[in-house]
Amino acid sequence: MAPDAGLGQGEIQRFLAGRHIAVLATVQPDGSPLAMPMWFLPDASVLTMLSVDDLQKVRNLRRDPRVCVVAETADAQGSQGRGVIVVGRAEFVGDGPERRALVDRFHARYPELRKHWGGLPMPTNRVMFRITPSRVRSWGLS
Repeated sequence: MAPDAGLGQGEIQRFLAGRHIAVLATVQPDGSPLAMPMWFLPDASVLTMLSVDDLQKVRNLRRDPRVCVVAETADAQGSQGRGVIVVGRAEFVGDGPERRALVDRFHARYPELRKHWGGLPMPTNRVMFRITPSRVRSWGLS
């Protein structure tokens, strides 16, 4: 595994740009992990995710913002694994120009989002959060 690197490192950004699903792990009230596949936007300093408000993962984040995110891939035999692990903290993004611009980027990256939402605006029962890394590790990247 490569030593800590930032999200802005070119090989990490290229890898994350090619992944459309990452697994988000949050901390349950009893301390156990809850891992869920998520859509995400990679940026040089943060990852941004969307969810339905009041799901368990969102309640977990409101109580304890510590997270781990894993994006990975492997060849058909599983021998050429590559991936990125991000450990950090989540912070909710309130309504405003920044969030609206991020919604536009989510629509560009995930065109099916419009169908799920029944239009372009982010529904009121959705939340957006960004993950600021404290550690970023990668493996198998050139």
